Amino acid sequence: MTNEPIPELGGYDEPSLDKAFAALEQQARSDAARLTGDEATEAYRLQWLGRKQGRLNDVSTRWLKAAPPEAKKSLGQRFNALKATVEQLLEQAAGGGPSDAALAAEAIDITLPGTRRLLGAEHPITRTMNEIVSVFAALGYSVGVGPEVETDFYNFESMNFPPGHPARDTQDTLVIANQDRRPLRDRLLLRTHTSPVQMRTMERQPPPVRIVIPGKVHRNDAQDATHSPIFHQVEGLCVDTNITFSDLKGTLDHAMKALFGSDVKTRFFPSFFPFTEPSADVQISCIFCGGKGCRKCKHSGWIELLGCGMVDPAVFAAVTEERRKIDPSDDAYNPEKITGFAFGMGVERIAMIQHGISDIGHFYSGDMRFLEQFP
Repeated sequence: MTNEPIPELGGYDEPSLDKAFAALEQQARSDAARLTGDEATEAYRLQWLGRKQGRLNDVSTRWLKAAPPEAKKSLGQRFNALKATVEQLLEQAAGGGPSDAALAAEAIDITLPGTRRLLGAEHPITRTMNEIVSVFAALGYSVGVGPEVETDFYNFESMNFPPGHPARDTQDTLVIANQDRRPLRDRLLLRTHTSPVQMRTMERQPPPVRIVIPGKVHRNDAQDATHSPIFHQVEGLCVDTNITFSDLKGTLDHAMKALFGSDVKTRFFPSFFPFTEPSADVQISCIFCGGKGCRKCKHSGWIELLGCGMVDPAVFAAVTEERRKIDPSDDAYNPEKITGFAFGMGVERIAMIQHGISDIGHFYSGDMRFLEQFP
């Protein structure tokens, strides 16, 4: 191999640099052509690319560092090209692959068990929400979505919660900051239920409407075993001619049997919701004791699960008012011609009942020991 020291440059003009680097490249190619075996290849690498005694290190010391500022760019370009050539020659001499030593270092014992890549799974909340939606999809309901940041109008006023209505107090609302200068109906908040999507759907679509609305909602609730400031709902809306409370009862009875088994019974108790009249709470017979009474149903034999009712005519009036801003003659949601029912259920509550979970916080903890129970 070449052992001659790096010569001094004859000058920093272009012809002198071309001649000097061409000579070095010729030496590198000549040395590479005579390589045989791994030891010779390693010696070539040290001779040209060695950090302390390599020829390229000498070129950097003798030529690059001593060059005047105006010549450094041109000289550096040629130096990088020469280094790339040497590395390419070294790779070709090594056969284009790793050395025997490198292969030995990377060897694996094929008799050992392999690494198993774990498969992902749906979060239990997502799974339960999809199960609920699929039940109503089989009945012909479509799925609606809407924004989580809503206006006061869609979240409250259009749902028959006028300003100052006491029912607003039951939904501790998280509001967006710096909204005081806006009109009340335009102020932004985090939706407390998915009901605003009902109004948005009716504004766009005339009857008949059959829709379920799954989604995340927010309330300023203190965290405990059964409450969370973030949770999920599935609400439903059916609007058409001649819709009755019997249709509502039949729909929900079918849905509860589809979710919890054909032996489950349902019963309805009078209740109050601003956007439905009449309204009802729905209970199902305890799936743990079969209605006999146990700790989980507080020995009553029944578990309260959701709320429902017939759509209040005031909600249809709000829809009509909004639709008439586009078409003054619009009469699609005249409460004298159409009726409807609505319902809403908490996804976490149903998931807790289905899987026997006692603390809602487990859903949001991110604890893999909990989540791995739902493959």
